[in-house]
Amino acid sequence: MTDTPWLGDACSLMDAFRSGERSPSEELEATLGAIGASDLNAFVFVDADAARATAAAADVTKPFGGVPIGIKSLEKVAGWPDTEQSVVFKDRKATVTATGVGRLRDRGGAVTVGQTLASEFGGLNVSKNKLFGTCHNPWQHDRTAGGSSGGSSAAVAGGLVSIASGGDGGGSIRIPAGFCGLLGMKGTAGRIPRGPGTQIHPMTVVLGCQARSVRDAARWYDVASGFDQRDPYSLPRIDGWERDLGSFALKGKRVAIAPTLGSAVVRDEVQERVMAAAEALARDAGLVIVDIPVMLPPLDLTWALANLAGLHGDLEGLWPACKDDLTKEIAFGMELSEQMVNVGVVAKGEKARTAANERMADLFDQVDFVISATNPDVAFPAEVMMNSRVGDQKVDGGNNGTLTIPANISGNPAVSIPIEPFNGLPVGMQIMGKHHQDQLLFDLALMVERTAPWPLVAPA
Repeated sequence: MTDTPWLGDACSLMDAFRSGERSPSEELEATLGAIGASDLNAFVFVDADAARATAAAADVTKPFGGVPIGIKSLEKVAGWPDTEQSVVFKDRKATVTATGVGRLRDRGGAVTVGQTLASEFGGLNVSKNKLFGTCHNPWQHDRTAGGSSGGSSAAVAGGLVSIASGGDGGGSIRIPAGFCGLLGMKGTAGRIPRGPGTQIHPMTVVLGCQARSVRDAARWYDVASGFDQRDPYSLPRIDGWERDLGSFALKGKRVAIAPTLGSAVVRDEVQERVMAAAEALARDAGLVIVDIPVMLPPLDLTWALANLAGLHGDLEGLWPACKDDLTKEIAFGMELSEQMVNVGVVAKGEKARTAANERMADLFDQVDFVISATNPDVAFPAEVMMNSRVGDQKVDGGNNGTLTIPANISGNPAVSIPIEPFNGLPVGMQIMGKHHQDQLLFDLALMVERTAPWPLVAPA
Protein backbone atom coordinates (compact mmCIF):
# COMPACT_ATOMS: atom_id res chain seq x y z
CA MET A 1 0.00 0.00 0.00
CA THR A 2 1.11 3.56 -0.70
CA ASP A 3 0.85 6.19 2.02
CA THR A 4 0.68 9.34 -0.12
CA PRO A 5 -1.02 10.22 -3.41
CA TRP A 6 0.98 10.25 -6.63
CA LEU A 7 3.05 13.43 -6.92
CA GLY A 8 3.78 13.13 -10.63
CA ASP A 9 1.35 14.04 -13.39
CA ALA A 10 -1.78 12.06 -14.23
CA CYS A 11 -0.23 10.52 -17.34
CA SER A 12 2.66 9.06 -15.33
CA LEU A 13 0.14 7.74 -12.78
CA MET A 14 -1.55 5.89 -15.62
CA ASP A 15 1.84 4.41 -16.54
CA ALA A 16 2.22 3.26 -12.92
CA PHE A 17 -1.21 1.62 -13.02
CA ARG A 18 -0.45 -0.20 -16.24
CA SER A 19 2.94 -1.43 -15.04
CA GLY A 20 1.48 -2.68 -11.77
CA GLU A 21 3.54 -0.24 -9.67
CA ARG A 22 0.29 1.09 -8.19
CA SER A 23 -3.37 0.12 -8.30
CA PRO A 24 -6.37 2.46 -8.62
CA SER A 25 -7.74 1.30 -5.26
CA GLU A 26 -4.42 1.95 -3.51
CA GLU A 27 -4.19 5.37 -5.08
CA LEU A 28 -7.73 6.25 -4.09
CA GLU A 29 -7.16 5.28 -0.45
CA ALA A 30 -4.03 7.44 -0.38
CA THR A 31 -6.04 10.28 -1.92
CA LEU A 32 -8.90 9.96 0.58
CA GLY A 33 -6.42 9.90 3.44
CA ALA A 34 -4.63 12.99 2.16
CA ILE A 35 -7.90 14.89 1.69
CA GLY A 36 -8.95 14.01 5.23
CA ALA A 37 -5.63 15.17 6.67
CA SER A 38 -5.32 18.33 4.56
CA ASP A 39 -5.74 21.83 5.98
CA LEU A 40 -6.12 23.41 2.52
CA ASN A 41 -9.95 23.11 2.48
CA ALA A 42 -9.71 22.28 -1.22
CA PHE A 43 -12.46 19.62 -1.17
CA VAL A 44 -15.93 20.50 0.09
CA PHE A 45 -17.63 17.14 -0.63
CA VAL A 46 -16.21 13.62 -0.95
CA ASP A 47 -18.14 10.64 -2.37
CA ALA A 48 -15.89 7.95 -0.92
CA ASP A 49 -18.14 4.90 -1.35
CA ALA A 50 -18.91 5.53 -5.01
CA ALA A 51 -15.26 6.36 -5.68
CA ARG A 52 -14.15 3.08 -4.08
CA ALA A 53 -16.57 1.11 -6.25
CA THR A 54 -15.34 2.88 -9.40
CA ALA A 55 -11.67 2.38 -8.49
CA ALA A 56 -12.18 -1.31 -7.80
CA ALA A 57 -13.62 -1.78 -11.30
CA ALA A 58 -11.28 0.65 -13.07
CA ASP A 59 -10.23 -0.07 -16.66
CA VAL A 60 -6.61 1.09 -16.85
CA THR A 61 -6.60 0.87 -20.63
CA LYS A 62 -8.68 4.05 -20.70
CA PRO A 63 -6.94 7.46 -20.80
CA PHE A 64 -7.58 8.25 -17.12
CA GLY A 65 -8.60 4.75 -16.04
CA GLY A 66 -8.57 4.70 -12.24
CA VAL A 67 -7.16 8.22 -11.78
CA PRO A 68 -8.81 10.05 -8.85
CA ILE A 69 -9.94 13.50 -9.98
CA GLY A 70 -11.59 16.47 -8.33
CA ILE A 71 -14.64 18.12 -9.86
CA LYS A 72 -15.12 21.86 -9.54
CA SER A 73 -18.26 22.32 -7.47
CA LEU A 74 -19.95 24.45 -10.15
CA GLU A 75 -20.13 21.41 -12.47
CA LYS A 76 -23.13 19.17 -11.89
CA VAL A 77 -22.88 15.51 -10.90
CA ALA A 78 -26.17 13.68 -10.43
CA GLY A 79 -26.78 12.96 -6.75
CA TRP A 80 -24.06 15.30 -5.54
CA PRO A 81 -24.66 18.71 -3.92
CA ASP A 82 -25.63 21.44 -6.38
CA THR A 83 -24.99 24.42 -4.14
CA GLU A 84 -23.24 26.73 -6.62
CA GLN A 85 -21.14 27.38 -3.49
CA SER A 86 -23.89 29.52 -1.99
CA VAL A 87 -25.78 29.28 1.28
CA VAL A 88 -28.90 29.99 -0.76
CA PHE A 89 -28.74 26.53 -2.36
CA LYS A 90 -27.03 24.60 0.45
CA ASP A 91 -29.60 21.77 0.40
CA ARG A 92 -30.01 21.36 -3.37
CA LYS A 93 -28.92 18.17 -5.17
CA ALA A 94 -28.03 17.78 -8.86
CA THR A 95 -30.33 15.67 -11.02
CA VAL A 96 -28.06 15.57 -14.09
CA THR A 97 -24.34 15.14 -14.76
CA ALA A 98 -22.41 17.68 -16.83
CA THR A 99 -21.44 16.42 -20.29
CA GLY A 100 -17.72 16.86 -19.70
CA VAL A 101 -17.82 15.04 -16.37
CA GLY A 102 -19.75 12.19 -17.97
CA ARG A 103 -17.10 11.88 -20.67
CA LEU A 104 -14.31 11.84 -18.08
CA ARG A 105 -16.05 8.99 -16.27
CA ASP A 106 -17.19 6.96 -19.27
CA ARG A 107 -14.71 7.65 -22.05
CA GLY A 108 -11.84 8.49 -19.70
CA GLY A 109 -12.39 5.98 -16.90
CA ALA A 110 -11.64 8.57 -14.21
CA VAL A 111 -12.62 8.14 -10.56
CA THR A 112 -14.56 11.24 -9.49
CA VAL A 113 -13.65 11.69 -5.83
CA GLY A 114 -15.62 14.77 -4.90
CA GLN A 115 -16.18 18.49 -5.31
CA THR A 116 -13.60 21.24 -4.96
CA LEU A 117 -14.25 24.68 -3.49
CA ALA A 118 -15.08 27.62 -5.77
CA SER A 119 -16.15 31.19 -5.24
CA GLU A 120 -19.90 31.77 -4.94
CA PHE A 121 -21.52 31.29 -8.37
CA GLY A 122 -17.98 31.51 -9.81
CA GLY A 123 -18.31 35.27 -9.67
CA LEU A 124 -15.04 36.20 -7.94
CA ASN A 125 -11.37 35.37 -8.52
CA VAL A 126 -10.85 34.31 -4.90
CA SER A 127 -11.06 30.92 -3.18
CA LYS A 128 -13.61 31.56 -0.43
CA ASN A 129 -17.34 31.53 0.12
CA LYS A 130 -19.78 31.79 3.04
CA LEU A 131 -20.88 28.16 2.79
CA PHE A 132 -17.51 26.40 3.04
CA GLY A 133 -15.02 29.05 4.12
CA THR A 134 -11.57 29.64 2.66
CA CYS A 135 -9.35 27.45 0.50
CA HIS A 136 -5.63 28.06 1.01
CA ASN A 137 -2.74 28.12 -1.44
CA PRO A 138 -0.44 25.12 -0.95
CA TRP A 139 2.62 27.31 -1.65
CA GLN A 140 1.79 29.47 1.38
CA HIS A 141 -1.12 28.63 3.62
CA ASP A 142 -2.38 32.15 4.27
CA ARG A 143 -2.52 33.07 0.58
CA THR A 144 -5.42 32.70 -1.85
CA ALA A 145 -5.53 29.86 -4.34
CA GLY A 146 -7.35 32.18 -6.74
CA GLY A 147 -10.72 31.68 -8.28
CA SER A 148 -13.08 30.63 -9.18
CA SER A 149 -11.40 27.21 -9.67
CA GLY A 150 -9.26 27.71 -6.56
CA GLY A 151 -10.17 24.46 -4.86
CA SER A 152 -9.20 22.46 -7.94
CA SER A 153 -5.87 24.26 -8.19
CA ALA A 154 -5.12 23.83 -4.50
CA ALA A 155 -6.00 20.12 -4.68
CA VAL A 156 -3.66 19.53 -7.63
CA ALA A 157 -0.77 21.75 -6.49
CA GLY A 158 -1.24 20.51 -2.92
CA GLY A 159 -0.71 16.86 -3.81
CA LEU A 160 -4.26 15.61 -3.16
CA VAL A 161 -5.16 14.62 -6.75
CA SER A 162 -3.07 14.75 -9.90
CA ILE A 163 -5.70 16.60 -11.97
CA ALA A 164 -9.03 18.36 -11.42
CA SER A 165 -11.70 20.08 -13.47
CA GLY A 166 -11.99 23.83 -13.89
CA GLY A 167 -14.09 26.41 -15.68
CA ASP A 168 -13.05 29.80 -17.04
CA GLY A 169 -15.58 32.58 -17.56
CA GLY A 170 -13.19 35.46 -16.92
CA GLY A 171 -9.92 33.80 -15.97
CA SER A 172 -11.13 31.14 -13.54
CA ILE A 173 -8.79 28.45 -14.88
CA ARG A 174 -5.82 30.70 -15.61
CA ILE A 175 -5.91 32.89 -12.48
CA PRO A 176 -5.70 30.03 -9.95
CA ALA A 177 -3.26 28.14 -12.17
CA GLY A 178 -1.03 31.23 -12.14
CA PHE A 179 -1.32 31.60 -8.36
CA CYS A 180 -0.67 27.89 -7.68
CA GLY A 181 2.07 27.13 -10.22
CA LEU A 182 0.02 24.95 -12.59
CA LEU A 183 -0.69 24.71 -16.30
CA GLY A 184 -4.06 26.37 -17.00
CA MET A 185 -5.46 26.09 -20.51
CA LYS A 186 -8.56 28.00 -21.65
CA GLY A 187 -9.34 26.69 -25.10
CA THR A 188 -11.17 28.39 -27.92
CA ALA A 189 -14.76 29.02 -26.80
CA GLY A 190 -16.79 25.83 -27.28
CA ARG A 191 -13.87 23.41 -27.16
CA ILE A 192 -15.48 21.38 -24.33
CA PRO A 193 -19.30 21.37 -24.27
CA ARG A 194 -21.08 22.90 -21.29
CA GLY A 195 -24.41 21.09 -21.26
CA PRO A 196 -26.90 19.92 -20.30
CA GLY A 197 -28.93 23.06 -19.66
CA THR A 198 -26.34 25.27 -21.32
CA GLN A 199 -26.71 28.94 -20.50
CA ILE A 200 -25.95 30.63 -23.82
CA HIS A 201 -25.50 34.29 -22.88
CA PRO A 202 -22.93 35.80 -22.40
CA MET A 203 -20.85 33.03 -24.06
CA THR A 204 -17.73 33.63 -22.02
CA VAL A 205 -17.43 30.33 -20.11
CA VAL A 206 -14.97 27.64 -21.20
CA LEU A 207 -14.36 24.31 -19.42
CA GLY A 208 -11.06 22.57 -18.84
CA CYS A 209 -8.76 21.42 -16.06
CA GLN A 210 -6.10 22.39 -13.56
CA ALA A 211 -3.07 20.34 -14.62
CA ARG A 212 0.47 19.60 -13.52
CA SER A 213 1.72 19.06 -17.06
CA VAL A 214 0.99 19.97 -20.65
CA ARG A 215 0.34 16.37 -21.65
CA ASP A 216 -2.22 16.01 -18.85
CA ALA A 217 -4.21 18.98 -20.21
CA ALA A 218 -3.91 17.64 -23.76
CA ARG A 219 -5.17 14.21 -22.67
CA TRP A 220 -8.10 15.93 -20.91
CA TYR A 221 -8.99 17.49 -24.27
CA ASP A 222 -8.79 14.09 -25.94
CA VAL A 223 -11.37 12.80 -23.48
CA ALA A 224 -13.72 15.74 -22.88
CA SER A 225 -13.76 17.86 -26.04
CA GLY A 226 -16.06 17.62 -29.06
CA PHE A 227 -19.51 18.78 -30.12
CA ASP A 228 -22.61 17.97 -28.08
CA GLN A 229 -26.19 18.80 -29.04
CA ARG A 230 -26.92 20.42 -25.69
CA ASP A 231 -24.31 23.08 -26.28
CA PRO A 232 -25.11 24.40 -29.77
CA TYR A 233 -21.91 26.46 -29.86
CA SER A 234 -19.58 23.61 -28.96
CA LEU A 235 -16.90 22.76 -31.54
CA PRO A 236 -16.41 19.60 -33.62
CA ARG A 237 -14.09 17.01 -32.13
CA ILE A 238 -10.37 17.05 -32.92
CA ASP A 239 -8.41 13.87 -32.23
CA GLY A 240 -4.80 13.57 -31.16
CA TRP A 241 -4.29 16.45 -28.73
CA GLU A 242 -1.74 14.47 -26.73
CA ARG A 243 -0.43 12.46 -29.67
CA ASP A 244 0.43 15.57 -31.69
CA LEU A 245 2.14 17.54 -28.92
CA GLY A 246 5.39 19.09 -30.15
CA SER A 247 4.61 18.57 -33.83
CA PHE A 248 3.42 22.02 -34.91
CA ALA A 249 5.61 24.56 -36.69
CA LEU A 250 6.35 27.57 -34.48
CA LYS A 251 9.46 29.06 -36.09
CA GLY A 252 8.75 32.41 -37.73
CA LYS A 253 5.43 32.93 -35.93
CA ARG A 254 4.98 36.51 -34.70
CA VAL A 255 4.59 37.41 -31.04
CA ALA A 256 3.86 40.63 -29.16
CA ILE A 257 5.15 40.78 -25.61
CA ALA A 258 2.94 43.05 -23.48
CA PRO A 259 3.01 42.16 -19.77
CA THR A 260 0.17 44.58 -18.91
CA LEU A 261 -1.89 44.33 -22.13
CA GLY A 262 -1.79 48.11 -21.99
CA SER A 263 -4.35 48.55 -19.22
CA ALA A 264 -3.57 46.36 -16.18
CA VAL A 265 -1.50 47.54 -13.23
CA VAL A 266 1.10 44.77 -12.91
CA ARG A 267 3.76 44.50 -10.21
CA ASP A 268 7.23 45.38 -11.53
CA GLU A 269 8.80 42.10 -10.41
CA VAL A 270 6.06 40.14 -12.20
CA GLN A 271 6.58 42.16 -15.38
CA GLU A 272 10.32 41.49 -15.25
CA ARG A 273 9.80 37.74 -14.97
CA VAL A 274 7.24 37.69 -17.77
CA MET A 275 9.54 39.67 -20.08
CA ALA A 276 12.47 37.34 -19.37
CA ALA A 277 10.42 34.17 -19.84
CA ALA A 278 8.74 35.51 -22.99
CA GLU A 279 12.03 36.52 -24.59
CA ALA A 280 13.55 33.13 -23.74
CA LEU A 281 10.54 31.34 -25.26
CA ALA A 282 10.72 33.48 -28.40
CA ARG A 283 14.39 32.59 -28.77
CA ASP A 284 13.87 28.87 -28.15
CA ALA A 285 10.83 28.60 -30.45
CA GLY A 286 12.20 30.86 -33.18
CA LEU A 287 9.38 33.36 -32.78
CA VAL A 288 9.68 36.84 -34.27
CA ILE A 289 9.06 39.52 -31.66
CA VAL A 290 6.90 42.28 -33.14
CA ASP A 291 6.94 45.71 -31.55
CA ILE A 292 3.35 46.88 -31.82
CA PRO A 293 1.18 48.75 -29.33
CA VAL A 294 -1.08 46.46 -27.31
CA MET A 295 -3.91 48.34 -25.63
CA LEU A 296 -6.82 46.10 -24.70
CA PRO A 297 -9.56 48.01 -22.86
CA PRO A 298 -10.62 47.16 -19.29
CA LEU A 299 -13.77 45.06 -19.57
CA ASP A 300 -14.50 44.16 -15.97
CA LEU A 301 -17.77 46.14 -15.70
CA THR A 302 -19.06 44.98 -19.10
CA TRP A 303 -18.17 41.40 -18.20
CA ALA A 304 -19.74 41.62 -14.73
CA LEU A 305 -23.05 43.10 -15.85
CA ALA A 306 -23.44 40.50 -18.60
CA ASN A 307 -22.87 37.65 -16.16
CA LEU A 308 -25.10 39.13 -13.46
CA ALA A 309 -28.08 38.74 -15.80
CA GLY A 310 -27.70 34.98 -15.50
CA LEU A 311 -27.39 35.22 -11.74
CA HIS A 312 -30.65 37.19 -11.54
CA GLY A 313 -32.33 34.30 -13.34
CA ASP A 314 -30.74 31.79 -10.98
CA LEU A 315 -32.01 33.70 -7.94
CA GLU A 316 -35.47 34.41 -9.35
CA GLY A 317 -38.01 34.46 -6.55
CA LEU A 318 -35.27 34.42 -3.90
CA TRP A 319 -33.71 37.86 -4.32
CA PRO A 320 -33.61 40.23 -2.45
CA ALA A 321 -34.75 38.16 0.54
CA CYS A 322 -31.56 36.06 0.23
CA LYS A 323 -29.25 39.10 0.31
CA ASP A 324 -27.76 38.31 3.72
CA ASP A 325 -26.92 34.77 2.62
CA LEU A 326 -24.76 36.03 -0.25
CA THR A 327 -21.14 37.12 -0.06
CA LYS A 328 -20.83 40.89 0.20
CA GLU A 329 -19.40 41.26 -3.29
CA ILE A 330 -22.13 39.18 -4.97
CA ALA A 331 -24.88 41.04 -3.12
CA PHE A 332 -23.28 44.34 -4.12
CA GLY A 333 -23.16 43.19 -7.75
CA MET A 334 -26.83 42.24 -7.69
CA GLU A 335 -27.79 45.65 -6.31
CA LEU A 336 -25.51 47.49 -8.72
CA SER A 337 -26.95 45.66 -11.73
CA GLU A 338 -30.50 46.53 -10.67
CA GLN A 339 -29.55 50.19 -10.40
CA MET A 340 -27.56 50.34 -13.65
CA VAL A 341 -29.08 47.98 -16.16
CA ASN A 342 -31.63 49.17 -18.68
CA VAL A 343 -31.92 48.82 -22.45
CA GLY A 344 -29.42 51.62 -22.99
CA VAL A 345 -26.83 50.05 -20.69
CA VAL A 346 -27.31 46.66 -22.35
CA ALA A 347 -26.74 48.31 -25.74
CA LYS A 348 -23.57 50.00 -24.48
CA GLY A 349 -22.36 46.69 -23.11
CA GLU A 350 -22.87 44.95 -26.44
CA LYS A 351 -21.07 47.77 -28.22
CA ALA A 352 -18.18 47.42 -25.79
CA ARG A 353 -17.99 43.68 -26.45
CA THR A 354 -18.02 44.27 -30.20
CA ALA A 355 -15.31 46.92 -29.91
CA ALA A 356 -13.20 44.61 -27.75
CA ASN A 357 -13.56 41.80 -30.27
CA GLU A 358 -12.51 44.16 -33.09
CA ARG A 359 -9.50 45.27 -31.06
CA MET A 360 -8.48 41.65 -30.50
CA ALA A 361 -9.02 40.81 -34.18
CA ASP A 362 -6.88 43.76 -35.27
CA LEU A 363 -4.16 42.58 -32.91
CA PHE A 364 -4.19 39.03 -34.25
CA ASP A 365 -4.11 40.31 -37.83
CA GLN A 366 -0.59 41.45 -36.95
CA VAL A 367 0.67 38.67 -34.66
CA ASP A 368 0.10 35.00 -33.89
CA PHE A 369 0.55 35.24 -30.13
CA VAL A 370 0.32 37.85 -27.38
CA ILE A 371 2.26 37.22 -24.17
CA SER A 372 1.37 38.92 -20.89
CA ALA A 373 1.27 38.25 -17.19
CA THR A 374 -1.59 36.02 -16.02
CA ASN A 375 -2.14 37.92 -12.78
CA PRO A 376 -1.14 41.45 -11.78
CA ASP A 377 0.69 40.13 -8.70
CA VAL A 378 1.45 36.94 -6.80
CA ALA A 379 -1.27 35.43 -4.62
CA PHE A 380 -2.72 37.90 -2.14
CA PRO A 381 -3.80 37.05 1.44
CA ALA A 382 -6.59 34.49 1.47
CA GLU A 383 -8.94 36.26 3.85
CA VAL A 384 -8.76 39.70 2.23
CA MET A 385 -11.91 41.18 0.75
CA MET A 386 -11.87 42.62 -2.74
CA ASN A 387 -10.76 46.23 -3.25
CA SER A 388 -8.56 46.50 -0.17
CA ARG A 389 -4.83 46.84 0.53
CA VAL A 390 -2.52 44.59 2.53
CA GLY A 391 1.05 45.77 2.85
CA ASP A 392 2.33 46.50 -0.65
CA GLN A 393 -0.46 44.54 -2.36
CA LYS A 394 -3.63 46.20 -3.69
CA VAL A 395 -6.39 43.62 -4.05
CA ASP A 396 -8.40 45.27 -6.81
CA GLY A 397 -11.24 43.11 -8.09
CA GLY A 398 -11.39 44.86 -11.47
CA ASN A 399 -7.64 44.94 -12.05
CA ASN A 400 -7.31 41.28 -11.07
CA GLY A 401 -9.27 40.20 -14.14
CA THR A 402 -7.98 42.77 -16.62
CA LEU A 403 -5.39 40.39 -18.07
CA THR A 404 -7.68 37.39 -18.48
CA ILE A 405 -11.15 38.73 -19.33
CA PRO A 406 -10.32 39.85 -22.91
CA ALA A 407 -9.82 36.27 -24.10
CA ASN A 408 -13.21 35.33 -22.63
CA ILE A 409 -15.01 38.20 -24.34
CA SER A 410 -13.51 37.34 -27.74
CA GLY A 411 -13.31 33.55 -27.27
CA ASN A 412 -9.59 33.32 -28.08
CA PRO A 413 -7.59 30.44 -26.58
CA ALA A 414 -5.18 31.39 -23.79
CA VAL A 415 -2.86 29.42 -21.53
CA SER A 416 -1.16 30.23 -18.23
CA ILE A 417 2.31 28.72 -17.81
CA PRO A 418 4.33 28.71 -14.57
CA ILE A 419 7.56 30.74 -14.74
CA GLU A 420 10.09 31.97 -12.16
CA PRO A 421 8.44 32.49 -8.75
CA PHE A 422 8.67 35.73 -6.77
CA ASN A 423 9.02 35.78 -2.98
CA GLY A 424 8.35 32.05 -2.87
CA LEU A 425 5.03 32.33 -4.73
CA PRO A 426 4.24 31.27 -8.31
CA VAL A 427 4.09 33.66 -11.26
CA GLY A 428 2.09 32.81 -14.38
CA MET A 429 2.82 33.85 -17.97
CA GLN A 430 -0.25 34.03 -20.22
CA ILE A 431 -0.09 33.37 -23.95
CA MET A 432 -3.14 34.20 -26.06
CA GLY A 433 -3.49 32.80 -29.57
CA LYS A 434 -5.74 32.90 -32.58
CA HIS A 435 -9.11 31.16 -32.60
CA HIS A 436 -8.91 27.37 -33.11
CA GLN A 437 -5.10 27.31 -32.77
CA ASP A 438 -5.11 25.76 -29.32
CA GLN A 439 -2.49 23.20 -30.41
CA LEU A 440 0.08 25.96 -30.93
CA LEU A 441 -0.42 27.17 -27.36
CA PHE A 442 0.05 23.63 -26.08
CA ASP A 443 3.30 23.41 -28.05
CA LEU A 444 4.60 26.71 -26.69
CA ALA A 445 3.75 25.57 -23.18
CA LEU A 446 5.51 22.26 -23.87
CA MET A 447 8.65 24.16 -24.89
CA VAL A 448 8.63 26.10 -21.62
CA GLU A 449 8.01 22.88 -19.70
CA ARG A 450 11.05 21.25 -21.33
CA THR A 451 13.45 24.19 -21.06
CA ALA A 452 12.34 25.60 -17.69
CA PRO A 453 10.41 22.84 -15.89
CA TRP A 454 8.22 23.84 -12.99
CA PRO A 455 7.50 21.95 -9.73
CA LEU A 456 4.56 19.61 -10.24
CA VAL A 457 3.37 20.20 -6.68
CA ALA A 458 4.02 23.03 -4.26
CA PRO A 459 7.39 22.66 -2.49
CA ALA A 460 5.64 23.07 0.87
